[in-house]
Amino acid sequence: MPPHVHAASESWWFSISLVIAILLTELLYLRGWLRLRSASVKIIPAWRVTSFSLGLFLIWIAVGSPLAALDEQMLTVHMIQHLLLMTFAAPLILLGLPVMPLLHGFPHQFAQAVVDPFFRWPPVQWLGRMLERPTFTLPAATATLVGWHIPAIFALGLQSGAWHLFEQTTFFVAGLLFWWPVVQPWPNAPAEPRWSILLYLFLATLPCDILSAFLVFSERVAYPVYLSASRQSDLSVLTDQQCAGALMWTCITIVYLVPAAILSTQLLAPRTTRADSAQSEFLAIVTPQSNSKRVEAL
Repeated sequence: MPPHVHAASESWWFSISLVIAILLTELLYLRGWLRLRSASVKIIPAWRVTSFSLGLFLIWIAVGSPLAALDEQMLTVHMIQHLLLMTFAAPLILLGLPVMPLLHGFPHQFAQAVVDPFFRWPPVQWLGRMLERPTFTLPAATATLVGWHIPAIFALGLQSGAWHLFEQTTFFVAGLLFWWPVVQPWPNAPAEPRWSILLYLFLATLPCDILSAFLVFSERVAYPVYLSASRQSDLSVLTDQQCAGALMWTCITIVYLVPAAILSTQLLAPRTTRADSAQSEFLAIVTPQSNSKRVEAL
């Protein structure tokens, strides 16, 4: 294997740095969650903690495990990485409602000196408003998906360790952007009516379906870079490409159908005040007095 291919993901320092970053994020989240529970705030149940932890684990599987070393050999493995980052890890992390636990995990002095001013910074507040708008998040996620599958750009990401790392990062960030309006991990008033999320999910499947269909039904190799790659699989390059397209088609269809079904059930159910009271309780989270200013700032 050429030494420059995936140098970042194959080097020991990258693997160790990734594990340390994931563990620190997990510990920060758990510390904040325990502090909330110690203040008799139980708005974040244990299953959400599990969801957050599973999302972090899937990030490691995608970019830090032995799986990551195989994506220059098989498009199917490459597709698995993208699906793990964008379609599975991102929504699982958001289902953990990470904002409040992570913020409350910081030491009070650090939160006052760094975190609070950061969230008051106008560009951050603008980004927060954009996260609530499907008209921003859907094009951003679609552009990331389509852009990285243009053959020339795909080859650049595959043959350069730095660009490959950037590619994986943008897929994960795009996943967070896409799933934010669906999961709504911060209980602000939705920028759009909830029924519009059904249209949002449907529209999101279209570019995925087009790309998947192209990979499945094309009679030529879309990414010639795999023709010169050393392979440890009996699958031909074209068959591998078809498997990758079928995998994407199946996963996207099933995963997007789940929130659509849940949302449809909620919209058809009789209205109650349960959701409103839960939102109010979440917004009214009060930590010990030393942390109250941080909550008010948010």
